[in-house]
Parts: sequence; structure tokens; C-alpha cells
Amino acid sequence: MRKTLLYVFLLLFTALFANAQKTALEEIRENPGRSGGVYYAYPVPTDVKYTPVPKGYKPFYISHYGRHGSRYMLNNNDYLRPLNTLSQAHEEGLLTEKGVETLTKLWDIWDEADHHVDELAPLGKRQHRGIAERMFKNYPEVFKQKGVITARSTTSMRVALSMVAFIQRLTELNPKLNIDWETSNANMWYLNSHTDEYNKEKNDFNGWRKSHSDFGNRGVPDETRFLSLLYKDPSKGPKGLMGQIFNVAVDLQDMETDIDMFDLFTPEEMYELWKNENCWFFLCDGDSPLNKGTAIESCKPLLKHFIDQADLAIQGKGDVATLRFGHDGNIIPLAAIMRLKDCDSNEPDVNKIDEKWRDYYVSPMGANIQLIFYRKGNDVIVKFLHNERETSIPVSTDIAPYYHWNDVRQFFAKQAGM
Repeated sequence: MRKTLLYVFLLLFTALFANAQKTALEEIRENPGRSGGVYYAYPVPTDVKYTPVPKGYKPFYISHYGRHGSRYMLNNNDYLRPLNTLSQAHEEGLLTEKGVETLTKLWDIWDEADHHVDELAPLGKRQHRGIAERMFKNYPEVFKQKGVITARSTTSMRVALSMVAFIQRLTELNPKLNIDWETSNANMWYLNSHTDEYNKEKNDFNGWRKSHSDFGNRGVPDETRFLSLLYKDPSKGPKGLMGQIFNVAVDLQDMETDIDMFDLFTPEEMYELWKNENCWFFLCDGDSPLNKGTAIESCKPLLKHFIDQADLAIQGKGDVATLRFGHDGNIIPLAAIMRLKDCDSNEPDVNKIDEKWRDYYVSPMGANIQLIFYRKGNDVIVKFLHNERETSIPVSTDIAPYYHWNDVRQFFAKQAGM
């Protein structure tokens, strides 16, 4: 019996160790959708098993921040540039059979995307409905309470509609819920706060943006193989077309179409193209020393809001649930300032960012952070969920993955500069 248990333990340890050692390239090879980075469609947690709650504790409050769901790309030209390039090449008789096939796909993709750029896709609505339903079913005690559920979104239409999809599903599950929802500039100071210093650093082409540009110009991947798929003479293919078509390819997972264009790329090419975007989001919104702490500083009002609303809920003066909806540029620094596991790297070397920090893990479409509060008498504990999976923060606890709120509050207050 002891040998059997030892064998099982070794198998589990080996599996966990192997998973922990996976590189971004290996993860992208397993699932090409991850190469979309922040365009990675929300990975629904179908295999989650939550750790039992310490005896006697009951959930009473949920504090949440969610990124909008899957969307179309932000600009018409994101679709039209490669479409027009291949259309012109086709007129000139330059395309291979694969090139013509790719052009046909681009036309079909544009048929769906036209008039929808920058908008929430139908999948984005379904993602938030699913997150809401699982929250409702996993913590029924919270939603049985009398009290207000407050929902607030940024003024972006795709964010507001994500919130509407979320609360609509909650009211379908319980029409008696009291939900106070709002989309207003009045809430932008904490939902989507950016300091003047942050904006200055973001617009300084001699600052972290130069580091990103230098990284992107490192000379990989070579487009020759890719262009040879589309052009009879690859030298006729324009530089940059590979990246343009790749951007379309990764957004297909967020659309209703069944078209797939990943077959145009090798895993190594997808990895290299992804690294450029991963570098951008880390330098812009992560805890990178190259942005001089401006992203973290901008997020402090949001973290303070988490603390203040939790204090009110614990006193019985606040919400039963506080739902907030925003963008990747908010949830990325929030995960960093909270120091959620694998979200808080401060790697200074741009060439090593992907070893420590991966945007498809931190902020896929529909990304969310949930703090679930439990009470036994006067004692309050909290659990952290990142994309609905239990995670950890660097605070000592004897009940992991649960934490004593007093310890967490002290840590958060320090992080927020309170």
C-alpha cells in the first residue's frame, strides 16, 4: 500500500513539475490560440475543483473585476490592409493557390467584421453570461442575501455590454436580485485610472517604447517561408504582411466564423510574433521597471476601492457583491499590484519576459479577478480566483488557498500606499 501511494505521489509530482517547466513555445504549440495573447478567447475552467472551505465559514461577499469579453479588432485597417494587399497581388497574377485561398478567407472574415470593429463579439456576451452563472452557482449563499449588487463599467460600449450580459444572466437565475448598474464617467477614476506620468511614459518614444521597438526589430521571424506560401515569387510579397495576417488569424477565435488560418504559420513563428505583443503589454501595463512604476501607480485607486468596499461589506454597510468591468490595461496592473501568482513579474530584460510573464494567462478576453469573502462569527477570510481558478498571493496563511482578511488588508493597504 505504501509503495502504491509513493508511486502515485511521484506521478503527480512529475506531472506538476513538467507542467511548471513548460515554455511559452510549448504552450503555444499545444494551443495556437494562446499566441493571440490578449486576444486569447477566455479559457473556460471546465476542470476546476475548489478547495473545501474551512469548517464553519460561509461566503457573504464577492469583489470582482472583469475585462470585457471577446471582441473584433480595433480598426477597419486591421482587416483591410492584408485584404487589399492580396487583392492587388491577385489582380497582378502573383498569388499561389494558397494565396488565393487565403484571400478568399480574408473576404469572408471581412463580411463578418465589417461594421463591427471595436465591438463586443457574440462570444464575448456568452463568456460573461457563463462567468456570471458559475459565480451564482458556486456561491449561492451570497446571492440569497438581501442587499445590493453593484455593477459598474467603463464608458466603452464593449465593456458596458459585457456588464449587461453578466447581470442579465444573474437576473435570469434570480429575478429578485437587487442590481444597481451604471456606465458613467463618474466611475472612471478607479475603473480606468491612468496618471499623467503613465500617459507621459506611454507616449515617450525614447522610453520603454524604444525598448519594445528594438525588441520587435530583432530580425525574427523571417517572412520568406510564409510569403512563399502566398506568392509565386516571395520577393514580391511586402514586408510586414506576415504580422498583419497573423493579427487576423489570432482574432478568429473571438469571432463567429469557423475559418482557421493558423495553418499558415509554424509554432515557432507564432511564438516569435506573440513575443512582440507580450513584450508590449508587459512594458505598458505590467510591473516592468522600464515603465518606472507608472502602471502600478495608476492602479492604486482601483486597489483602494477593493479595500474600501470590502470594509463596508464586512461592516454590513456595503454590497453583497461588487462587480467592476474594464479593460486589459486595468486588469493587468491590478493582478500585478495584488501580486497574484505568475502575474507580478518585474523582469528587467525584455528578452526574458516570456519566461516570467505571459499575457494570455494574465489577461485573455473575459479575464477576471474574484475575491470571495467568508465569515465565521467575526472572523473573515478570503480566497482569490484568477479566471475562476484558485490562486495565491505572497501573504502568510495557515489555511491556503484561503487567507485571513486582516493580513490581506494590511498587505493591500501597503501596496496601495494607504
